[in-house]
Amino acid sequence: MKIMNYRNKLLLALCAFLIFPMGQTTTHAETVQSNFYNVVMQDGADPWVYKHTDGFYYFTKTTGGNVTIWKSAQLTTVDAAPTTVVNTGCCGIWAPELHYINGAWYIYYAKDDGDNVNHRMYVMENTSADPTQGTWQYKGQITDPTNKWAIDGTVLQVNGQLYFIWSGWEGDTNVRQNLYIAHMSNPWTIDSNRVEIARPTYAWETNHSPNVNEGPQVIIRNGVISLVYSASGSWTNDYCLGLITANASSNLLNPASWNKRSQPIFQSGNGLYGPGHHSFTKSPDGTEDWIMYHTAKSNNSGWNREIRLQKFTWNADNTPNLGAPVNPNAPIALPSGEKSIVRYEGEEGTFGGIAYASQSPSGSGGMKAGHIDTADSYVEFNVNATAAGQYILLARTANGTAGGNWSNLLLSVNGGTASPFYITNKGWENWGLSTARVQLKAGVNKIRFSKGEGYGELDFFDIKPAN
Repeated sequence: MKIMNYRNKLLLALCAFLIFPMGQTTTHAETVQSNFYNVVMQDGADPWVYKHTDGFYYFTKTTGGNVTIWKSAQLTTVDAAPTTVVNTGCCGIWAPELHYINGAWYIYYAKDDGDNVNHRMYVMENTSADPTQGTWQYKGQITDPTNKWAIDGTVLQVNGQLYFIWSGWEGDTNVRQNLYIAHMSNPWTIDSNRVEIARPTYAWETNHSPNVNEGPQVIIRNGVISLVYSASGSWTNDYCLGLITANASSNLLNPASWNKRSQPIFQSGNGLYGPGHHSFTKSPDGTEDWIMYHTAKSNNSGWNREIRLQKFTWNADNTPNLGAPVNPNAPIALPSGEKSIVRYEGEEGTFGGIAYASQSPSGSGGMKAGHIDTADSYVEFNVNATAAGQYILLARTANGTAGGNWSNLLLSVNGGTASPFYITNKGWENWGLSTARVQLKAGVNKIRFSKGEGYGELDFFDIKPAN
């Protein structure tokens, strides 16, 4: 038996020599995967994503001082997509949305003059085929005759008609936020009085002051309009999604046409807190429905938020079945039509300095690369690229540096200049997503993560072509 084992070892060694001759550089252990871990942007709130007929996803979120548009070929790589900034002027630019209506693009956004009391909704138009090209023209404020406080505007297109739906105050003080609807004569003009279709009434909507109904989004299936909205305090763990429905053939300006559900349809769960302010979209091949939403980065982190993505199904009554926020430490299948990725586990790298692999209770393989704590510390990987070109690197990272500040590792490719690879701070073992676009040569490339500002750990990283 010992002789057989010895012969087997010789055969294995010979095979290894034939595959990887002495002196030839080999890649580190890599696996082809068709899954991801659910964070798609490690910082941000109020995500809006729109899948256009050109196959691209156009994404925006609250940035505060402008409207920034990301253009991505894939849902899971939106964080690494090229961006275009649309200047809107001061101040408090909240929850922008990008709509394609009658052959033109429209951005709807809330803006004030530095005083929240003066938040109103505004519109810009772009007639270019690509919203990241051409010129954005300011179309002005969009308002009903009351001209009250207004945020979170969205457009409902149904039966050849346009409706504007938003969150606003009944009067001039911040007592509560109601949801209103009005008819539109064109994409920048309201031509009817506003009609209240929802106000906070249930205990889960009125548990914080002011009471809030906001972030309305609409999706239609088999003649049923589902208006999914955010409720409770956005600064709390209680933030959640509620549902109001209407028949597409009904008089949508009649409040009686709208029926509110008595329970939230999406709320904190699986260690994630305050899910809300979402948008709906389709997988690249159009066969799946997905929701993009924000959550708090950690328990009670308030307005310190991140953006997540998951698939949803439908109830028998044609309303969305959102389930619960998916477990952040369990992989989920990539959206249908997205190509698979190549994954490199952190613990499989080559370590230098005092860096080493250690156990990780929530890591993908139970291990992680860490202790990159001194100037000479690093973890390095030999990464194979089938062709030269630009690739997207998506790393599952964590940062629990004392003080709560962002940190970074220094990322270098093939010995080139190292660039900061930023990691948000939400605690060790609370994994986020750091991304970069890297230029790789055909064959083996050396990718190194070394000590930067603060401290960071690496569970794994994925590589996929940018185009």
